[in-house]
Amino acid sequence: CRPFSADRKGLVLGEGAGMAVLESYEHATRRGATILAEIAGVGLSADAFHIAAPSVEGPASAMRACLADAGLNAEDVDYLNAHGTGTKSNDQTETAAIKRVFGNHAYSMSISSTKSTHAHCLGAASALEMIACVMAIQEDVVPPTANYREPDPACDLD
Repeated sequence: CRPFSADRKGLVLGEGAGMAVLESYEHATRRGATILAEIAGVGLSADAFHIAAPSVEGPASAMRACLADAGLNAEDVDYLNAHGTGTKSNDQTETAAIKRVFGNHAYSMSISSTKSTHAHCLGAASALEMIACVMAIQEDVVPPTANYREPDPACDLD
């Protein structure tokens, strides 16, 4: 798929699985585990709008809740792994939601969609994307949005 690209034509379904061990910091240090990352905050929303044409407020609410749970300001975020399905409506809505939450900072932080490399694996998507983000932190890289060809004025973040 080609998330955020003007010539995108929708999502590509993929197959995959991912697994991560989540445990408390105390438990991990007691057993001498190598800690790769920390989940600082979470947020979700269920706006019950339209699955193929979501409202901007749904994803914006989830991002605001995540920042609040983590005790972070928008300016503290360096990278955002976008949902980026490659559908016209979702990519535009997500771009608008990111702008609503992050304001001008949205233009200076890195944003990409790893679905461009592993497709949308539905139930496995969040695990695969989390693993990609943890690996990116370990390697000090920003995952690219593969297959991005031409800018869409409605999706003007990078």
